[in-house]
Amino acid sequence: MTKEMICVSCPLGCMLSVELNDKNEVISVSGNTCKRGEQYAVDECTNPVRMLTSTMKVEGGKLPVIPVKTSKPIPKGKMFECMEIINSVSVDAPVKMGEVLISNICDTGVDIVATNEM
Repeated sequence: MTKEMICVSCPLGCMLSVELNDKNEVISVSGNTCKRGEQYAVDECTNPVRMLTSTMKVEGGKLPVIPVKTSKPIPKGKMFECMEIINSVSVDAPVKMGEVLISNICDTGVDIVATNEM
């Protein structure tokens, strides 16, 4: 099976073609002009990760929510599970930018941190 994708590792945006076997293992990558493109294709096909940005409820603040994000990318398959937890939690003001609001969300080893102050 062949999978087509655009690399986002650098501004060039190379069109990648990834050849996969029956077990979805990468056989070859073509179309990349740098090694980062090859690694991006392998990672995207075997273990895709994403940064998660959202808002979280806050009590006693100027606004009802505060913007948050993951401290590093999480597995793409855990996004909805993480959002369920974020949506079920409320924090008390004051909150400082960079403050960890949820530690180790969904056992990913990644924290949810505030991206603003409240």
